[in-house]
Amino acid sequence: MTQRTGFLFCWLIQRLQFPQLLLLDVTCHAIVCCLLQPGRERSDSVFYLSSNKSNHEQGSCEKEVRLASSLDFWTLSSENFIAMLPVDPVKENYVRKVKNCVFSIAFPTPFKSRVRLVAVSKEVLEDILDLDLSVSETDDFIQLVSGEKILFGSVPLAHRYGGHQFGIWADQLGDGRAHLIGIYMNSHGDGRAVLRSSVREFLGSEAVHHLGIPTSRAASLVVSDDEVWRDQFYDGNVVKERAAVVLRVAKSWFRIGSLEILAHYGELDLLRTLLDFIIQEHFPSVDVGEPNRYVDFFSVVVSETAQLIALWTSVGFAHGVCNTDNFSLLSITIDYGPFGFMEAYNPDFVPNTSDDERRYKIGNQANVGMFNLNKLLQALNPLLDPRQKQLAALILEGYPDLYYTRFRELFKAKLGLLGERKGDEDLIAFLLHLMEKTAADFTMTFRQLSEITQSQLQELNIPQQFWALQTISKHELFPAWVSQYLLRLKSNMNDSDSERRKRMMTVNPRYVLKNWMAESAVRKAERNDFSEVRLLQQVLQHPFQKHSTAEKAGYASPTPSWAKNLRVSCSS
Repeated sequence: MTQRTGFLFCWLIQRLQFPQLLLLDVTCHAIVCCLLQPGRERSDSVFYLSSNKSNHEQGSCEKEVRLASSLDFWTLSSENFIAMLPVDPVKENYVRKVKNCVFSIAFPTPFKSRVRLVAVSKEVLEDILDLDLSVSETDDFIQLVSGEKILFGSVPLAHRYGGHQFGIWADQLGDGRAHLIGIYMNSHGDGRAVLRSSVREFLGSEAVHHLGIPTSRAASLVVSDDEVWRDQFYDGNVVKERAAVVLRVAKSWFRIGSLEILAHYGELDLLRTLLDFIIQEHFPSVDVGEPNRYVDFFSVVVSETAQLIALWTSVGFAHGVCNTDNFSLLSITIDYGPFGFMEAYNPDFVPNTSDDERRYKIGNQANVGMFNLNKLLQALNPLLDPRQKQLAALILEGYPDLYYTRFRELFKAKLGLLGERKGDEDLIAFLLHLMEKTAADFTMTFRQLSEITQSQLQELNIPQQFWALQTISKHELFPAWVSQYLLRLKSNMNDSDSERRKRMMTVNPRYVLKNWMAESAVRKAERNDFSEVRLLQQVLQHPFQKHSTAEKAGYASPTPSWAKNLRVSCSS
């Protein structure tokens, strides 16, 4: 049977991004999700798109030469979901508990005021949705991505799921603002969110994707003059904000909480049905007819989760809300809320101001991954026999080693180290210790180590342009670390200093979306000046390349004084 994987499209207030889908013997499709209804929590809209079969020999889905120049013949379908998974029979649109279903039908509420297109992703439109960029200039497109227009074949759905939030079972959660609007099979492979959080998600997912980390993606970001009220920091200070919508795309929006809610209520037949659907759609390495398929599925999720969190850590990314309802079963970054890229290195960095206990600090993300995977295993256990439970428990025990192995590989690459040498872990830990003690900038320390020559390091002659290294060099033990580092570099076989620097600059970004950069873009966008949103989008698409406009804007400079104590908003 042909294996299929998909993209989920969702209307949201932010823009998200997807990695390239290159799969052997698959039909690729996309699911679209949109955040629309005012005053609701969130609901996801999914689009399934029609596609050509993949090129078997090339191992990737064929790309149509022709892109659609209008939406007239561009179609979505919700049929796959509705045919395979039960839908709540209640058609009214209101907040309620539901049982024995995976989705509820929920039509979005259109904006009342004028809608402006803030930004679009050419990559997502053309490479995933097979739409020519010119389509984004049409009224039909604006109506589609803002939730006013429902395409033929689309039945907007809200997904039912539960989850553990900050370690505590929160029972039924599910979509309230996002809508799954359909599936699109391509040729390859509140109700409302507010402008503030939408800009952050749009740019955040853009940044994460181009750093090489699996993530949902955004096709467009639109803003209206509709007013919504939000308590940004959950401190009782409610303020008026503008509503916006992000059309986001993902291979799947199923998360650990999708399974937890069914196991919690003993809906085991539906749990088995949903699991088999997910495996058949998204896990080609797992045989859906195999008795041990749920153990095999769990093994893949454990491995890919370790990989994802190690990647996050390697670029200083903190998700902010690593609840089980925000953890993708496909191990992609979803549900961008109070995320943040760490500036000064600090294992206790947490971007979420409502996380008083620092549960989701960057230094604890790997442990939280273990917690969440344990909750996934608990959801699977009712479907496992005693031997399978034992196998799955052993798989989970292997998670720390998987994470640490990938972490070590990534940080060795960040330092330009080749081969395996005793003491590599100590060298990495020594540097991180010095960075923590001096509050050195995480991103720029590694980037500037990529740019400085060995001779400059050896002489401890740190030019002014390497300001992050100047910070860490103030520590009395920095010369000792430099000596150890240079000695280790000498053991690199068939390497040169220029090759080392070139190699390191491909893994150490010069630009990440620091909080002050996002805040600057948000403040301008609130005045209908979207220039910095578009500039950051352009810069973050090439994070490893020096960009003159980005340099002028200070994106590779120390955090400006006005942004030293910025808080990251919790609400969306």
